[in-house]
Amino acid sequence: MRRDAVTGGGCLVSAAGVVGAVWLWGASDRTQRHLGNEFENNGQDFGAVLTELPLVFLAGAVVPAVVWGLGAWLLGRRRRPRSSQFHA
Repeated sequence: MRRDAVTGGGCLVSAAGVVGAVWLWGASDRTQRHLGNEFENNGQDFGAVLTELPLVFLAGAVVPAVVWGLGAWLLGRRRRPRSSQFHA
């Protein structure tokens, strides 16, 4: 695999991870409770958004990129020919 393809793939996986993580976080019952989907917006807490959303965004970007990079590194390492003799 070329380095540009690996880099581009890592960026796409990271972007998809961010979108997926934020969507799942926003769709969860816990988040909906904090955003005020109770009767007459009782229990509305935007502090949860300010503290959790950056962490969800960061985790959604970093975790898929690390897994992609580890996979690319392992595949690149596996494809390299190993020499049985060392030349001094």
